[in-house]
Amino acid sequence: MSLPPLAIPATGFFALLAIATWLLWRSSRSALRSGLEARKLAKETGSHHARLEHPWVDLSRCIGCASCIRACPEQGVLDLLHGQAAVVHGSRCIGHGECAANCPVGAIALTMADRKDREDLPALLPEMEAIGSPGLFLAGEVTGYALIRTAVDHGTRSARGAFTRKQQANLRSPVIPNGEGEQLLDLCIIGAGPAGLACSLEAKRLGLNFITLEQDRIGGTIARYPRQKLINTHEITLPLGGKIEGRTYQKSELMELWTKLCFDHQLPIQEGFVLESVQKDQDESFTVKTEAKAFRTRSVCLALGRRGIPNKLNVPGEDLLKVNYSLIDAHAYQNGNFLVVGGGDSAIEAALGLAEQTGNQVHLSYRRSAFFRLRARNHLLLQEALREKRIQVHLETTVHSIELDRVLLKREGKPTPLLAIPNDQVFVLIGGSPPMPILKEAGVSFDPALGPNQDPPAERGVGLLLPFLVATLAVGILLIWGLWNADYYQANALDRLSNENDNWLRPAKGVGLFAGIAAAFLICTNLLYLVRRSRSVPLKTGSLSKWMSAHISTGMLALVLAILHSGFSWDNNLGGHAIIGLAFLVGTGALGRYFYSFVPRVANGREQALEEALMNLHTNAKSWASVHRGFGETARREIAELIDRTRWHHGAVGSIVGLIKSQRDLRLTTRRLASEGRRQKVDATSLSQVLQVAKRAHRDALVAGHFEDIRSLLASWRYLHRWAGLLVVLLLAAHIWYAYRYGNLGGSS
Repeated sequence: MSLPPLAIPATGFFALLAIATWLLWRSSRSALRSGLEARKLAKETGSHHARLEHPWVDLSRCIGCASCIRACPEQGVLDLLHGQAAVVHGSRCIGHGECAANCPVGAIALTMADRKDREDLPALLPEMEAIGSPGLFLAGEVTGYALIRTAVDHGTRSARGAFTRKQQANLRSPVIPNGEGEQLLDLCIIGAGPAGLACSLEAKRLGLNFITLEQDRIGGTIARYPRQKLINTHEITLPLGGKIEGRTYQKSELMELWTKLCFDHQLPIQEGFVLESVQKDQDESFTVKTEAKAFRTRSVCLALGRRGIPNKLNVPGEDLLKVNYSLIDAHAYQNGNFLVVGGGDSAIEAALGLAEQTGNQVHLSYRRSAFFRLRARNHLLLQEALREKRIQVHLETTVHSIELDRVLLKREGKPTPLLAIPNDQVFVLIGGSPPMPILKEAGVSFDPALGPNQDPPAERGVGLLLPFLVATLAVGILLIWGLWNADYYQANALDRLSNENDNWLRPAKGVGLFAGIAAAFLICTNLLYLVRRSRSVPLKTGSLSKWMSAHISTGMLALVLAILHSGFSWDNNLGGHAIIGLAFLVGTGALGRYFYSFVPRVANGREQALEEALMNLHTNAKSWASVHRGFGETARREIAELIDRTRWHHGAVGSIVGLIKSQRDLRLTTRRLASEGRRQKVDATSLSQVLQVAKRAHRDALVAGHFEDIRSLLASWRYLHRWAGLLVVLLLAAHIWYAYRYGNLGGSS
């Protein structure tokens, strides 16, 4: 029996399709496992907890396009879990907001971390004025925000607030003499970092009588960065300085830019003034006291940064000249033995910089068992340096003492508690103490209850209401039009030629031709979304979420107009095939997006429930008496192994077999736990809690795993949508060329 001519090619096509689907499924499962393990590690080390601003993902909208992940300058903040974006290393987020700006469906929002336990964040009004202390403004890092763009905005708002305060007092600048013949300034700015410089430039623009005091040098905290450090920023606009469009700068480039601005605009910046106090006077003005001089001012902007005074080790030998609290230029240190103390980004960058120099032996001491809250780039560079043995890391160590030619490290829980390493220089980079006493004395409150009350974000649905309303209205108009001209549209092709309405309803004339041109125009407009979304094209007009809404709306309208152009009749020709392809394109786009948002949301919900169950087990085990703690560890290990077998080893094809096997594994695990619990004389209530956790965790892992299989299949809608789009464009181009070339005046489409 011979096979039909197309049987072999069709069999080969479907075989290739099956292999491609299986490979995509395997890749998706592998990526999911890596992402879940990364989030688990982040939670164990505390890296998942955001410091202040961080992204929040609306799972009812997220379509898993990964635009937010690609846009984020800080790697590792977000990852795809079950095909949707999820926060992994929340501590790495410093509020760039690129994720929200580049989300095409509006599923990302920047929100604030819980402030109720934070006593290091000042209570401020939106104008950056301290609550309860009129005229006292804070800007930049001292407010808890780390972005240069945010610091510039804070400084600008502070200067405007000082200007408003001057206007409200109905006073003239520049001077009112006091008892010592000193002038009363409109504004005194403390700090010449990004916030202080922006405040100075805006004050200059507004004509305020002001002075800027800096204890070190222009640049503030950034001036103390290593010379070649890369600094990520955004497009910012400085008062009097115009727009800065670069995204990444070296420290030296920013310093050169700011120094030029200070010189060009003759800003009254005085260096070497160390702030001692800010006191409120009876006339509502302020006295700013420094080590060298006192200043009277109507308003104050504190742009101090957060580091303040560097933290010290308080160990013998710390007063030696070889102990440093910053590293400006690693090139100045070569052919020596160096110890860096700390585990943050500054310490890692210093160690890496020293390790790059000729002949250096670099040691890194950190008191914790693992690094956390590191930027992804620093983490990768550190791992590379460890593999190449350019840096020796001593975890869970503290400095015991510093001597002329060596340092003694204390190792907790080791047979030899002290470790001696040869040393020429020590760099202590363990942060600094924020200038809390000065701020509190000046009248700044750190009461969390006075901070902004920000309602947590809420899911808003898939966001297709407007496009569907547009489509419904268009379809309604189309149906009314079709019924109004039913005698023409219900006729066959020959009868239509004799119909009196043929001249303006046929595809090549009147309304039919206009509908065809409009449909082609809408399809071209629809494709502009791809241009706007591309990161290599400078077209940035409007938000991506609005472009996405327009993308869906124009696609639906194009289909309606194409049907009208065809005269409600699509035959086996280029035009008919284009309409069918366009209908498929709209279906895979709108409906595919809706279902794709639903399924992964369920899987992620089960994942969160699973994590909560394991966390409850961990909490209960820690609270048990010592006689039960061994059982608690056994239970955690057994349940973790059960989840691992349930989630990862049944496979897509073997789902039914995996389901049966997982039920058997659950029974065996609960029997072992019950037997072990009775042997260790665990009370019945605690044992019942453990068994319930095991069952609930198994169920959640099973559901999450199977929903992931479904999600992997549904993910194909995106590929189908793309290829269908390409096919429609090709068919449309061919249809237009054919109609133009042969003058398809009598065809139906």
